[in-house]
Parts: sequence; structure tokens; C-alpha cells
Amino acid sequence: MDRRQFVRAVGICGTATATLSIDEGRLNAGTAGPNGQKTKASLPRKVLMKVGTQHGASNEVLRALAAFGVTNICAPLPSARMDERWSVEGLLKLREHVESFGIRLDMIPLPLSSNFITRVENPNILLGKSPDREREIDDICQMIRHAARAGIPALKYNLSILGVVRTGSTPGRGGASYSTFVYDKALQEPPLTEAGPVDADIYWERITYFLKRVIPVAEEYKVRMACHPHNPGMPLDKGYRGVSTVLGSVEGLKRFIEITPSRYHGLNFCQGTVAEMLRNPRKEIYEVIQYFCSRGKIFNVHFRNIRGGFLNFQETFIDDGDIDMLQAMRMYRETEYDGMIMPDHVPKIQGDSGGLQAFAFSLGYIKALIAAVAAES
Repeated sequence: MDRRQFVRAVGICGTATATLSIDEGRLNAGTAGPNGQKTKASLPRKVLMKVGTQHGASNEVLRALAAFGVTNICAPLPSARMDERWSVEGLLKLREHVESFGIRLDMIPLPLSSNFITRVENPNILLGKSPDREREIDDICQMIRHAARAGIPALKYNLSILGVVRTGSTPGRGGASYSTFVYDKALQEPPLTEAGPVDADIYWERITYFLKRVIPVAEEYKVRMACHPHNPGMPLDKGYRGVSTVLGSVEGLKRFIEITPSRYHGLNFCQGTVAEMLRNPRKEIYEVIQYFCSRGKIFNVHFRNIRGGFLNFQETFIDDGDIDMLQAMRMYRETEYDGMIMPDHVPKIQGDSGGLQAFAFSLGYIKALIAAVAAES
């Protein structure tokens, strides 16, 4: 990341907020009673969510985020291994550094990233290879304990073999490049990954084994565990390169949250990824948000828009996709979601190194949407 460019992008966030146009007629939520007043059942709920991000924890980045008005973040991965940076002292130092800028450290990643299985930090958990699997899970459990003792309330992670699969890009607004996935154009070569054939039963067994070990520790230490869905979802009958993406459907996510009934077991809810699972995300996404959020299973939100749907989509600018993002924000308010709303993947703009300007635009847009639903309430 070019930190100096990120700092220079500060002004763009303010511009995005100032120029965002929201139809005032849409701000009048709820239904009126017989005399024109809003009924109690229709009164909007108080806004509890806050803008967040996952850009870094350097002085320059934190100074820029503080200027943006970002008061909650997910810091970068402390280390790929259980070392001094994952010690209680190391994590305390990280938290205190973030807090010195007036920003709360809400979450950090575990070394279970969204990389392909040969590049993920702890591959044996999903390869099911013992005794390395047990050693890696033991390290994850110790990281949970240390995070709790350092006052860090949540951890995010992935349980992915395939990583993030895309097939290319599509020209978007202003000549920007929109990351694209079309299943029929995906070259499944070689036909199997290094994990070999992983059908749904095998995948569920490995996920369950992991959860049964780590969620009791998370519950004991009161640390929320936020898992990212598989990105993207694939056909259940075909999968992709021999892998069944069991966390790539809404039904799979419902099954996932029921494996261990704990208030500390939930989702890093990537709205863009979930929209990619749906055949008609323009209509279906709001009900999905309501389902998981009303059950207290959304611990973090990646607030991303797409165009298209299941097996054929583009990742657009936050205001250029099929999803009504104001209506989505209303749903988080109505279900009393109190976590971070953060930008996720952004389109590539020529000359915008690292997508910093695009991220700044997204942050401004999110702040404006939160302000809009706050005005409704």
C-alpha cells in the first residue's frame, strides 16, 4: 500500500459525501396512522452501526482515517504464525497504537485468509491433514485467548480452498475496470486443486471439526468469530475444480451458523458475496440481511454492490450496481445491527494506485447513507 497516496485521498472522501445525491422522498420511511402520524410499529429504529474499514494501522493511514471520521477499524493480520505479534503484549501494543488516534480496534484477522489453498497461512485445517491440523487449530485457539486478554472483541477469518475466483474484468463507469465472474467462461484447469476432490460431506466435516474446537474457546473468552462466505458461490452439483463451495449459498450459511449454537459464532457478512449467490439479488438481498442480522449472526459487514447475480456478475462502484444500498442500510438499522459497515472490493481506476481514491469514495458514500438513515430515525 502507498501510504502517502492514501493520505492524499482524504479530500476525496469529503467530496464523495458532499456530492452524494439521495432522493429526499425516499427518506420518509414507515407508514402513517389514521391521523397522519407514524404508528409505533413503523417508527424507524435508532442507528447503531458505524463506518469502518480494514486499510492498515500505520501512522499515516490512521491519521487519514481519523480525518475521514472513521472511528472503528479492523487492523491488518498481526502475523501469519503464532509469534510475538500474537502475544498479549504484542496485541495490546497494536490496540493502544490504534486508540491513540481516537479509533477503536474492533476486529483483527486470523491467519485464515481468502487466498488459494496453496497460499493460505494454515492450509491443513481445510486439507484435513493430521497432526498438522491439530497444531494449527491449537494456534488459532491461543490467538483467540490472547485477543481477549488484549481487549480485542472480534476476529474475522475464511474457510476457503479456492480463494476468490474471477474470470477477468469488464469496462465500467468512466472507463473503470469492474472485476467479473462468469462461470461458463471459467477455465477449470487443472480439474482438481491441490486439495483433491472435496465434496460437500468432506467440506462440512472439516468445517465442523474446526468449529467444534474453536467456538467453545471463543465463547469462554467472549470473542466473536466472524467467518467470510465462499466467494463466489458455485453450482452445488458441479462445484469448481472438484470443490463444493458449501459456504457459497444462503442455505449453506444458514447451516453454518447452526453448527455451534453460540452468540460468538457468526459471519463476516460480505453483502457483495452474498448478492453473488442470489439469482435476483435486487429483490432477495434485503430478506437475507434480515434473516442473519435479526438472529445476531452478523458481526461485520463488507458493504459492496454488484451487477448481475449467481454465476454471472460484475463488482461495481458502490452506487452503480443493482442493489439499492440505501434500502440495504435501512435493513441494518431496522435489525439493530451495531457493528462496522466497511467498503470491500472497489473497481480499478487508471492512475488510482491501490484503489485508494475508490475506497475514499466508498467511505464517503457509506457515511452519507448512515447519515441518511439516521435522519429518518
